[in-house]
Amino acid sequence: MSDVAPEAQPESSTTEPVGGESAMLVGSFRFLVAEDAWEWSAAVARMHGYEPGSVVPTTELMLSHKHPDDKSHVAAILDNVRAHGAPFSSRHRIIDTKGETHHVVVVGDRLLDEDGTAIGTFGFYIDVTDAFESDIKESVDDAVAEIASSRGAIEQAKGALMLAYGISAERAFEVLTWRSQETNVKLREVARQLLRDISSMLDAPQGFREAFNHILLTTATRADEQPPVE
Repeated sequence: MSDVAPEAQPESSTTEPVGGESAMLVGSFRFLVAEDAWEWSAAVARMHGYEPGSVVPTTELMLSHKHPDDKSHVAAILDNVRAHGAPFSSRHRIIDTKGETHHVVVVGDRLLDEDGTAIGTFGFYIDVTDAFESDIKESVDDAVAEIASSRGAIEQAKGALMLAYGISAERAFEVLTWRSQETNVKLREVARQLLRDISSMLDAPQGFREAFNHILLTTATRADEQPPVE
């Protein structure tokens, strides 16, 4: 298999979630189409009810954990990834090995080889189960008010993530921190670059979420190339 292009370098399958093992709120994954092979971080494995390394994830296993009402939706996304290498985002439910339901947001970007050919997808899971009743049902007006009242690049970036993915401020901060730790780029710089990228694409509403997914997963590669956001 060809090497993965630097801009789409996948996350390690042993990456721990922000906040340690007890939090299990954010974790990474990778899927290679030709091999039909999956890799889950420790956090994603635990979201499904498995100890890290105790199971080899497969497409069949992954789909078996989807809520029956969401399985066809996820299968359609996977078919699109296989056929077109398309980026995606999805909010759905998974059922772990204990029968407990988790509400998750899953975001994936194209995984490219050294020639720029799509060979799969990589991205992250956010477990929003404990916030589902309150945070996910908050109105857009509440999220906008949070953005308006926040100050600084990190707070603004948190607000943007809240709007894009329907998650709480706490979850948004964990996503930013996760990207900072995974890429060894300062949190403030990740946030500043995310804001610069968002400001340049707000006039393109078509495919907004797909574009946002790509920006988030590749922000750190550009974070030291631009002056700070004023």
